Amino acid sequence: MSLEIINTPIFATIQDKGRFSYTHIGVTHAGVMDEYAYYIANMLLGNKKDENIIEIAFANVEFKANTNTQIAVTGAFCELFINNEPKKIWQTHNLKVGDIVKIGKFLEGSKVYLAVKDGFKIKKEFGSYSTTIKENLGGLNANRLQKGDILKINSHTLHHTSRLKDIFHPKYEDTLLLRVVLSYQEESFSAKEKQKFFSSEFTVSNEFNRMGCKLKGEPIKCDIDGIVSEGISFGAIQIPSDGQPIILLKDRQTIGGYPKIGSVLSIDCFKLAQAKPNTKIRFKQISIEKAQKKLKEFYNSFN
Repeated sequence: MSLEIINTPIFATIQDKGRFSYTHIGVTHAGVMDEYAYYIANMLLGNKKDENIIEIAFANVEFKANTNTQIAVTGAFCELFINNEPKKIWQTHNLKVGDIVKIGKFLEGSKVYLAVKDGFKIKKEFGSYSTTIKENLGGLNANRLQKGDILKINSHTLHHTSRLKDIFHPKYEDTLLLRVVLSYQEESFSAKEKQKFFSSEFTVSNEFNRMGCKLKGEPIKCDIDGIVSEGISFGAIQIPSDGQPIILLKDRQTIGGYPKIGSVLSIDCFKLAQAKPNTKIRFKQISIEKAQKKLKEFYNSFN
């Protein structure tokens, strides 16, 4: 009883919410880049909220069902085929033995999520299924998925389907407004530089992966060259010596020595995760109180 990878994906990994409480020993947080798509996929299947999922970063991935099951595909709007018949995403699909699933071209967005009923039967490491290649942890053999990989699953013969109403489908836009909580290091940036940061338009560069997203734009200057290395939060905005902001994401290093002007609201990082190079980025300041309220509203919406 399994789902089998039958071609060679460029970059697809097993992820879940990530690892918590291990950064003090240098273990990366990891986890899905777009938590909205992740939670919806598991909700559609009636899975546990923290069940594992496949995160697909490039087009053309093919699977074969070796048992009856049900899947949900969410995230980037993509071409989805089952036995060469086009299907819609943001809903469930029932599979029977021998069915071939293909994730084709990405039309909007950059991360597709494929979840299966009851998740994949693999072991957790440090409390998570998430793959972290540079630390040799999680997933299937601690690596990206490859041709011939067999992902064990439970067998289910289901006849119903579930779908997300169109009104709740995300929009993947060419310009993003990201909300930022200023950091305690903001005093190392002059009022002029902070004003420049919030009034400028930046562009997503090609240096964009699971570790972070480097932007291109008007350089932001800091009054100090560096700091003593310290822990780094999800969404932290580092300002290196070239002045080009780097937004740190799920596979970020656990410590760093660049000054940080602030941190992007985590739920906005999920939108950033679906961006492509050349996407335009603008920043807007938000208070810590409003940020906490927005986070509570987001996570409570899945209860």
